[in-house]
Amino acid sequence: MSLLQDLFSVSKPIIGVVHLLPLPTSPRWAGSLDVVIARAEQEAAALATGGANGIIVENFFDAPFVPGRVDPAVISAMSLVVKRIMHQVVIPVGINVLRNDAHAALAISACTGAQFIRVNILTGSMVTDQGLIQGEAHSVMRYRRELGCHTRIFADVLVKHASPLGPTTLFQAVRDAAERGLADGVIITGHATGDAPLLEDLEIARAAAPHTPILIGSGATSENVGALLERADGVIVASHLKRFGQIEQPIDPHRTRHFVDTARYALNGTKGQGLIPAFGEVESIL
Repeated sequence: MSLLQDLFSVSKPIIGVVHLLPLPTSPRWAGSLDVVIARAEQEAAALATGGANGIIVENFFDAPFVPGRVDPAVISAMSLVVKRIMHQVVIPVGINVLRNDAHAALAISACTGAQFIRVNILTGSMVTDQGLIQGEAHSVMRYRRELGCHTRIFADVLVKHASPLGPTTLFQAVRDAAERGLADGVIITGHATGDAPLLEDLEIARAAAPHTPILIGSGATSENVGALLERADGVIVASHLKRFGQIEQPIDPHRTRHFVDTARYALNGTKGQGLIPAFGEVESIL
């Protein structure tokens, strides 16, 4: 059984993202964690009922992001939210602590039982809008062992909103993440949020790490998910599942079901739980 099959119970999982409202200490924190939790529970339920195979919880609205370790209040808040979501849904839950606090994500996972994390920069050095961020695979993998948890670590390679500090190739970066960074899975993105990776980049990633799961990390839509999943082992999707496709809106279960049905039909010719209206019909009644 493959790693993804074992974790998500399907060979090519669709993983939705819960973008948390601003958390304590972030510039746009509104002062009520109850509001944050309520929105997160709503979005988790929408993803689960829409047919997603997994959920990633991330502090997306905490921008501008901290380049290193986040404040303990963020870790505490995310732990509470993740635990509430895990009581609500039965699909696997993962964590991404932006911009790149893998240690915090692992700690939350160890305390809540979350099954996987996403790390934006595990190996190499990237120039980002937060400045220079260096991968800490050596420390992250040792910390996972110290915690005694079995959390899977999915790592972005040449992640969006960033450029490598020195000359490199996608092939070498993927191989380094898988073979030297020991990533359990590799995530390939476009250049920015909402941008899909090039199909040829997915083929390069597959050639570089033939035994490591390759996940789509941005830009998947109902129009392109079939082509993307022909070359990848799963997809992480956020923006396209939002109401009206707008990033600040909550997850729409109807858009989620449409995306899942489209992906499954492209993969094996079968649909999900029934037919749904077209997007225009759905959004007109929301």
